[in-house]
Amino acid sequence: MAYAKAAIEALGALGDPTRRAIFERLAARPSAVGALASGLPVSRPAVSQHLRVLKEAGLVSETPEGTRRIYRLDPRGIAAMRDWLDTHWTVALDAFQDFADEHAEEETPE
Repeated sequence: MAYAKAAIEALGALGDPTRRAIFERLAARPSAVGALASGLPVSRPAVSQHLRVLKEAGLVSETPEGTRRIYRLDPRGIAAMRDWLDTHWTVALDAFQDFADEHAEEETPE
């Protein structure tokens, strides 16, 4: 479960509402810090700090483009979260199936 640690860090990074907003904007399109900061109630330096956290969590990558850096979602970080969630989803579905099977015998036909 190497992806578990990455998934936990990624989910933790998304716990902040401003980082979630930045993440959602990057899901729509890659952007520079200035474009991301536009419309957010935080400064450009604050957006840069949030991007650093998202990058360290594996959710964002950056590409230099002239004097700017363009940020985009990193599919590897998203895949780690999805793998982690899929594992738990499978366990939950199996538990539900067991529960349903156990209680199906208790049901009486009308």
